[in-house]
Amino acid sequence: MDLNNEVERLLRQALPLDELFIKSEGSHFEVIAVSAEFADMSRVKRQQAINGPLAELIAQNAIHALSVKTFTPEQWARERKFIMPS
Repeated sequence: MDLNNEVERLLRQALPLDELFIKSEGSHFEVIAVSAEFADMSRVKRQQAINGPLAELIAQNAIHALSVKTFTPEQWARERKFIMPS
């Protein structure tokens, strides 16, 4: 099983995402998620929205470390130039 594809599948199934970027090294994952759904969520709720669908993979230690960055489409339009490599 390709874990990146599984993470993407689980997150896209759980959330209406405009954009999703996943980077991994071994069991360490970095997720950048963009969705209008995040507009009314606190930072904690956003984190929970990403962690929830991945809970089983985290419990199995397939994901040992998870860094999450969440953005609304408007925030992403402003922030992407600072985050994404050219």
